[in-house]
Amino acid sequence: MKIYFSPIRSYFYVIFGIVISLVLIFVSGCQTTLHKNHNVIHLTLWQSINPPTNRDVFGKLVEKFNHQHSDIQVESVYAEGLPKILTAVVGNASPDILSFYPQLTGQFVELGAVVPLEEWFDQLPFKSEVIPNTLEELKLNGHLWSIPLYTSNMAIFYRPKLFQAAGIKSLPKTWEELREVAKKLTIDKNGDKRPEQHGILLPLGKGEWTVFSWFPFLLSAGGEIVIDGHPNLTNAGAITALKFWEDLIKDGSAILSGPERGYEEDDFLAGRVAMQITGPWTYITKSKVDYQLFPIPTNVEKATVIGNGNLYVMKTKPEREKAAMKFLEFVLSEEFQTEWAVGTGFLPVNIKSTQSQEYQEYLQSKPWLKVFVEQISVARARPIIAGYNRLSDSLGRAIESTLLGKSSAGQALKEAQERLEVIWGEK
Repeated sequence: MKIYFSPIRSYFYVIFGIVISLVLIFVSGCQTTLHKNHNVIHLTLWQSINPPTNRDVFGKLVEKFNHQHSDIQVESVYAEGLPKILTAVVGNASPDILSFYPQLTGQFVELGAVVPLEEWFDQLPFKSEVIPNTLEELKLNGHLWSIPLYTSNMAIFYRPKLFQAAGIKSLPKTWEELREVAKKLTIDKNGDKRPEQHGILLPLGKGEWTVFSWFPFLLSAGGEIVIDGHPNLTNAGAITALKFWEDLIKDGSAILSGPERGYEEDDFLAGRVAMQITGPWTYITKSKVDYQLFPIPTNVEKATVIGNGNLYVMKTKPEREKAAMKFLEFVLSEEFQTEWAVGTGFLPVNIKSTQSQEYQEYLQSKPWLKVFVEQISVARARPIIAGYNRLSDSLGRAIESTLLGKSSAGQALKEAQERLEVIWGEK
């Protein structure tokens, strides 16, 4: 039997063959691409960076890292709240990298959730560029548990016009001078014994902001709240520091913030207080009021408190942890730190970044930042031991009780220490 092929059918087979060939080539290409993608390590990074403008700066830097690394891709995800993070850790669903505050380090270590970084850090070619004391807050039990994303510290903002009106010609350098200046700046204009203007705002509340704001005075008095890994709130420096705040209240020259609202700046902006303790993140510098600032005055030694943002590498798999450390290397680099600092106002943790022409020009445009930069060398950290939250809560209650006049500084700290002895005895 003869088989006849029409020209149309022959044409169809030719076209069909071409299509099949193209499909095979496409599939082959896809397989190659999929194979390459399979070699890309996709990392998840959880962060709670605020305000959104700072988050945008961080996002652009993450994109820059992704463009520079074909084998590692980082996805930055906004994730807020400790319960969510702890749930993920306990449920073995941690992100690869976590941006959170350092005071949770002890808890993460106890849970076995984070990777020690000292061996990796010691091999960094530019480890000497990282400002040393920005790392101290991140060390516990001989290990480095995270790296700084940025640094900051506390100083005192003041209203120059109010200083001038009160006849104050020099800035306070000691606690006693600060107390005297605060008295001069407290003014009762109508004689009703209720001043319309106070010298300084102190934060009311038992939360971390209160503890954070008080810490520069604790450190300046040579005090500690942890000695040999154990809470100790009744040392002389701690009592001296809290008594100083107590004296400002007794003088009538300090006004208390609303409960747990010590970070708000309305009274300062309205001229109802002449001085406020805060950091470089403040809205004051974006306002239209007159302002300047000075370092935390000295008692025994010059000191302020570090406010670090940090990044943990969470325990996952060795290849993922190694890739995460590659991203951390980028974060510590001069390139990242300069762009981040100029974009957000936080201080760089890389010495070359601080010295770079771009950052020095930025400082020239924002001269008030120089006080914070100059204080970096005397900035020290809050503890990061496991149980810090309970310690901070007890300390915050003592500060609140003292400022409200319910207890003296010494008595409030003694009662807080007794509560902590019970808690630590149960551990």
